[in-house]
Amino acid sequence: MDIRRRSSVWIATATTAALAAGGLAFSLTTAASAAPTAQAVSPFAVSGGASVPFTEYEAEAAATNGSQLGPDYTQSTVASEASGRRAVTLSGQGKYVEFTLTKAANAVDVAVNLPRGASGTVSVYVNGSKISGKLAVTSQYSYVDTGWIAGAKTHHYFDDSRLLLGQNVAAGGKVKLQLDAGDTGSATVDVADFEQVAGAATQPANSVSVVADGADAGGSGDSTQAFRQAISDAKSQGKEVWIPQGNFKVTSQIPADGVTLRGAGNWYSVVHSSHFIDQGSASGNTKLYDFAVFGDVSVRNDNSPDNFVTGSLGPNSVVSGMWVQREKVGLWLTGNNDNLVVQNSRIVGTTADGLNLDGSAHNVTVKNNFLRNQGDDSLAMWSLGSPDTGNSFTGNTIVQPNLANGIAIYGGSNNTASNNVIADTNALGSGIAISNQAFLQPFNPLSGTVTVSGNTLIRTGALNPNWGHPMGALRVDSYDYAISNDIRISSTTFIDSPYSDFEFVSGGGHGYQVSGVTVSGATASGTGTVVVQAETPGSASFSNVTATSTGATGVYNCSYPANLPAFTVNKGSGNSGWDGTWGDCNSWPQPGSGPGTSTGGTTGGSTTPPPTNGNLALGRPASDTGHADVYTAGNTVDGNANTYWESTNNAFPQSLTVDLGAAKTIGRLVIKLPPATAWATRTETLSVQGSTDNSTWTTLKASAGYTLNPATGNTATITLTPTSTRYLRLTVTGNTGWPAAQLSELEAYTS
Repeated sequence: MDIRRRSSVWIATATTAALAAGGLAFSLTTAASAAPTAQAVSPFAVSGGASVPFTEYEAEAAATNGSQLGPDYTQSTVASEASGRRAVTLSGQGKYVEFTLTKAANAVDVAVNLPRGASGTVSVYVNGSKISGKLAVTSQYSYVDTGWIAGAKTHHYFDDSRLLLGQNVAAGGKVKLQLDAGDTGSATVDVADFEQVAGAATQPANSVSVVADGADAGGSGDSTQAFRQAISDAKSQGKEVWIPQGNFKVTSQIPADGVTLRGAGNWYSVVHSSHFIDQGSASGNTKLYDFAVFGDVSVRNDNSPDNFVTGSLGPNSVVSGMWVQREKVGLWLTGNNDNLVVQNSRIVGTTADGLNLDGSAHNVTVKNNFLRNQGDDSLAMWSLGSPDTGNSFTGNTIVQPNLANGIAIYGGSNNTASNNVIADTNALGSGIAISNQAFLQPFNPLSGTVTVSGNTLIRTGALNPNWGHPMGALRVDSYDYAISNDIRISSTTFIDSPYSDFEFVSGGGHGYQVSGVTVSGATASGTGTVVVQAETPGSASFSNVTATSTGATGVYNCSYPANLPAFTVNKGSGNSGWDGTWGDCNSWPQPGSGPGTSTGGTTGGSTTPPPTNGNLALGRPASDTGHADVYTAGNTVDGNANTYWESTNNAFPQSLTVDLGAAKTIGRLVIKLPPATAWATRTETLSVQGSTDNSTWTTLKASAGYTLNPATGNTATITLTPTSTRYLRLTVTGNTGWPAAQLSELEAYTS
């Protein structure tokens, strides 16, 4: 309910999984389907993205006597988080999956899921012979639950396990993963990344070894103080810090400012730390090269800095050749990180963001990185406090963010996302989001030029459980502020978007405009529903956008709230394959459904009529005088008692207004809170007013207290003298359970 709203820097990731967690929550006659058809195009079979040192093999494409799982896009299923939405389940002794290598390798990293609570091993065979090493597998870092994030369900099913094979396997060789006696009883294998790992590097001249200062390379002793001493010695002597081959336990943060830390390679030098670097400010020139940092983070606690890097590395710093795994966040960056470069690294299995530029980031370059299995945005810019300016996310490959976006740009000025490949987003996220969702204040909305160029989006976009309808593969969202700056989207490739390709929306339910958008050059193949999904007023220009095998029609154009103008789709030259318009704003196009009952107009617009009986407020436009985070007025008319409006805190009185669409006789209101017992009994003091013109108001019910008790369903009835009114307004002046107005549903009936 309230625990996402924090004042400390450990907000660290409370932001983006909430990205679509509320707002725009309204009900339509037909909900969107959650199971479009999948086509498993690999993120490594297209141009762009990161140049990675491994070759990836899909389990479902390998030889196996296991059972194929998927394809499945349903939130909170194992297959929905797998690459290509498919995987292979091995259940019982003798079950295997065998990969035939197309390139030589001596190491493998496997994404695997185990039943909840299970741990164990998987046996490995090379060309038919069992090797001594086994893959250690566990569910300890899977099955993350974030009940405070609206719309979240259990997620983060897969975990990576890696192994040096102890031999070189030539191209054409076979590597089999098999469950033998003593191994885990069941395992689901998604992908195996085979790699030819070079030998461990040797200590460079002019360096101080952490082992020389007492670090335990065997991983038993606590090496924190040895690392600190080595850093102190290196700085005083003008040297760098050497982390040799080994496993090092570091139990608290180290002061890495203005120093180089270098490892023997990220397969060899492994630091075990859930809180490695944490500094509010730094002088800069910090260099982190060629080692791994493995955390022990199995939950998401946004009050705790369980990250590889928190805060500032200082200007002109470099992070390169790193392997970061099992942290909450890879890098949560605040303060001065000007001209930072993060490159050639792997960030996998974080319970929240991969990397977040949390305000004040200038000219940061994040390039040629591989990210997989994030529990929030994989890469994000969030302009809190002061704007992120001149930053770029370029040439990265992102797979399986399971609760938010592949890339998100929240506010800021003159930022770029280019030549990235993003695949298989899950609930509450798009492949790329360009958004004015604030989350907290002071927020700096989008300004200057946002450049989104040369990106490939594969199976991105998802069904939003709070909205009850889809999110597009590339979303432009005027969530808390209108968008009018220059947004240039070019040379985009969409492959098998499960729902729509482009989405223009005001996710907070306010209907703020989106304008200033130019789309030049895009190809879309196998789109589930529509190429353009427009849900708010504004306009965008499109040229050289071609679509093939689109599931429903070209454009869905239905603004919300329903009384607002339609979005204007300005078509220039070179467009083809997306001419039709969905003609029924009472229903959502289903994947592969065809164009529906009518073609509609060229710009669409909402035709949702007001209901004539039953709950007259259901699905009607709703507004508020203020709301906290994502808990907007639209949640009170969505027919779902589990979503709710919460007003601005500590700011009574607060009002909620619903437009019934036409004058209706109202004799009874029902107010609700979520029925869960976590909502303790409370009394809210409120009055009811009515208006026919949204200007002159009449009191329909004087202020009184209404008690909502979970033991009786958390509902209360307000009886009125039957009155004809179009607009209903509830004004709340007190709440014994929380310092804000709270309602999950406002229902209006004739009698």
